[in-house]
Amino acid sequence: MKLNEILAVAVSKKASDVHLKAGSPPAFRIGGNIVLSDMLSLTSRDMDVLVSEIGLKEKKKEKLEKTGQVDVGYGIPGVGRFRLNIYYQRNSLAISGRFIPYRVPSIRELNLPEIIEKIALSQRGLILVTGVAGSGKSTTLAAMVEIINKNRTVNIITVEDPVEYLFSDEKAIISQRQVGDDVSSFAEGLKGALRQDPNVILVGEMRDRETMHTALEAAETGHVVMSTLHTLDAVETVNRIISAFPLDQKDQIRKQLSSTLTAIVCQRLIENIDRTGLVPAVEVMIATEYIRAAIADPEKTPDIPRVIEMNRNYGMQTFDQSLMDLYEKKLISLDKAKEYATHPDDFMLKVKGIQTR
Repeated sequence: MKLNEILAVAVSKKASDVHLKAGSPPAFRIGGNIVLSDMLSLTSRDMDVLVSEIGLKEKKKEKLEKTGQVDVGYGIPGVGRFRLNIYYQRNSLAISGRFIPYRVPSIRELNLPEIIEKIALSQRGLILVTGVAGSGKSTTLAAMVEIINKNRTVNIITVEDPVEYLFSDEKAIISQRQVGDDVSSFAEGLKGALRQDPNVILVGEMRDRETMHTALEAAETGHVVMSTLHTLDAVETVNRIISAFPLDQKDQIRKQLSSTLTAIVCQRLIENIDRTGLVPAVEVMIATEYIRAAIADPEKTPDIPRVIEMNRNYGMQTFDQSLMDLYEKKLISLDKAKEYATHPDDFMLKVKGIQTR
């Protein structure tokens, strides 16, 4: 079976991910669970053929041989795009793929809080979307870029690894640069973007101190900078950025972050009540004056969750508040809500309060 056929079957079954390796049939992630297909098991020779169908450029081939893995974007007309990670396991090639629809979904289609639309239209500042791998960060950022594209006459530069969603210019013009093909690294792409007359810069991931530092400077000079981090909540995100810098720079970074940050959106995908798909639980932190003060002062930083909880009128919400909303709307089960709650005991007390009204 050809790669395009396997990927098309995955899409027809509404799989989010595809896993191909020698010794097993193609496997799909459907509704959060891995499901083995009824196709024949793949051999090492099959895997060589499937990888050859991708048509890797020489740079990508060299990286695969040197590092044992490589990321690529791959599209099938009429089906969609995929973010593929090609790697070696047991001396044989393997592929993990994430499905990316051609059409960018809207904030409402993604069941995300409406405040994210307002955040996306910010005129300046740093916007971070965080979460573990596979939590939908790239899709949320793409939805935010599409909001800007439909509403603002601006120049948007993206630096991605690999390019995932493809954008068509509407009110905005959008240039998408792929790390490894169009630019050598996120840090270099971000520096280059500052010389390309940008209004909005999307950096796929802030992987290192240099990228973080340049992102803060870009936001400080009036640009909108959007990026991701692999952090669980707003406080961890703030601490992760500050901890990336030497001791003698931490105070300055705190001040820069407190003055440039617009919002942090943290998300986790949770199995829905029907066990047929996933819904996002989302923590939203907006940089109000009190939040800025809490970022600038390390003694106040632990107060951030309490401030978020008390300021829903600003559009803020904690994970536990988001979980409560999902539970009350019967989108997730009580067991799942408790499993993902930051403070499970407190969460259950609040649930009992609702149930006894």
